[in-house]
Amino acid sequence: MIHVLVGCRQLLATAWRMDRIRTIGSIVLMVCGALAAPLLAVGLGAMTDAVVAGDWRAGAWYGVLVAVLAIVTLTFSHFAHVLYFELSELAEIDFDRKLIELSNGAVGIAHHEQADQADSLTVLQRESRRFRTGLEALFGGVSLLLAMVVTAVLLARLHPLLLLLPLAAIPPLYTGRLAERRLDAAKTATAEPIRLSLNLFNLATSSRHAGEVRVFRLEEQLRRRRTELWARGTAGLHRAQTAAAATQVAGQLVFAAAYVGGVLLILRDATTGRHSVGAVVLAVALAAQVNQQVTTAVALMQDLLRMASTYRRMERLGTAVAVPDTSSAGQVPPDRLRAGIVFDGVEFRYPATDAVALRDVDLALPAGSVVAIVGENGAGKTTLVKLLCGFYQPTRGRVLVDGVDLRELPIEAWRQRISAGFQDFVRYELLARQAVGVGNLAQIDDAAAVQAALDRARSSDVLTHLAEGLETQLGKSYADGAELSGGQWQKLALGRALMRETPLLLVLDEPTSALDPEAEHGLFERYAEQSRRVAATTGAITLLVSHRFSTVRMADQIIVVRDGQIAEMGSHAELVRADGQYAELYALQARVYQ
Repeated sequence: MIHVLVGCRQLLATAWRMDRIRTIGSIVLMVCGALAAPLLAVGLGAMTDAVVAGDWRAGAWYGVLVAVLAIVTLTFSHFAHVLYFELSELAEIDFDRKLIELSNGAVGIAHHEQADQADSLTVLQRESRRFRTGLEALFGGVSLLLAMVVTAVLLARLHPLLLLLPLAAIPPLYTGRLAERRLDAAKTATAEPIRLSLNLFNLATSSRHAGEVRVFRLEEQLRRRRTELWARGTAGLHRAQTAAAATQVAGQLVFAAAYVGGVLLILRDATTGRHSVGAVVLAVALAAQVNQQVTTAVALMQDLLRMASTYRRMERLGTAVAVPDTSSAGQVPPDRLRAGIVFDGVEFRYPATDAVALRDVDLALPAGSVVAIVGENGAGKTTLVKLLCGFYQPTRGRVLVDGVDLRELPIEAWRQRISAGFQDFVRYELLARQAVGVGNLAQIDDAAAVQAALDRARSSDVLTHLAEGLETQLGKSYADGAELSGGQWQKLALGRALMRETPLLLVLDEPTSALDPEAEHGLFERYAEQSRRVAATTGAITLLVSHRFSTVRMADQIIVVRDGQIAEMGSHAELVRADGQYAELYALQARVYQ
């Protein structure tokens, strides 16, 4: 119950923050509508007694009162719905904003790559659409509580034993809580198959993957696997819902017995002359309202429990992704690299795994150098990049920037001095200018700066295919949006990576996978030339990651990664003379491209 109260407080605080006027209006309308119901029963009883006594004038007035109260009961809650529907939309936007902050506000990216936290994100994304029922439950619960107090007072005036009738609501409320706990556990247990099913659905319906899906005739396979996963997830939810329904019915039967007993008690008193016919009408009406109140209370409690669970899940996720700020206020990234970046005895394991991704890495990246990292898939190349960008911290050892542990630098300040282009680049469906300009938000509206970045990346030719040039809307999410080829999207991503003109670290993690080897080689040569110019100003290090050995020969230093360790290191000429893995793979790829 404490969790429910905490959830109610958080939900009310959200509504109050979103719009105070609508919050107050919703509560007032809901309370008036709820209090009108027991007063309506009183009016019916008084009208019945007046009619039986032959007092038609009093009966008419009571009839008018009953009609007014009926209108209030029926309409005020409707007008309240209009207000809290609007509030719920604002609350959903606020919840989505917080979810985005949790997803992207953490220092690292571990929560995106851990199954349990990914499952929590899946559940939260689905639960965020329930704010309308949550607010309805909150406002309805406040008004229902007042209505139950008024009803209890009126019942006590008829017979003291009828005060026990509201107590009969405890079993259904308790069983409702048990039912919601079972459902919440089922949602967690079935989050993985449902998440995987949704991923397969997106894969099967995405225009980006349509060609490969059709060529390999994967439609039936994807549909079958998606159906199996969805059936497994929904079967678990169905079992939990069936068990929860049975639990709720048991609690409702307890109240039903008490309800019938209360009505019989008043009927007995009426037959002995202790109560009037109007009192019987009042008792029946109030008992019916208590029945409705209990049914409503059970439903509202389930909604409140669900929202409380959502808030708790959000808090647990926030605790899981939060990383203490260990940065020192006196440490900031240098304006210029003088020594460079050093990996000192670095070992790294990804969270929730026993496999070592990197081990015993001792590596120096000199200031002003162009460094290439090569190796087979899964060797650990991208893991090195993740540590350099601060997405993860080493399990053991240190990453030093001019002798300062990267942990001691404010991570956001460090990332502002990084430019990066990744293989799994984002296809921002923005204006072309913005899709490139986000690489340096301060210049997102500077067309000249965007054009210069595209020129540096040798990507300006993309604009010739865009009707409005830099002002062309990209993406098929828009009716008039331009769709680009994979290579064109990648060229925009390369321009984005070069928006910052004076970084301390430029990372290009296989950013040219959609380009042919000759184009990639030419582009890397251009990057190397530009990097040396930037290095003269900031001592910047350019890190090129590629599986194509022939394209990185211009680098000052080539690092060969194998099984999470540094296998070889040196210039192209040195590594060829060493006649090791690099020389073997270089010769093999050279023969393939001849």
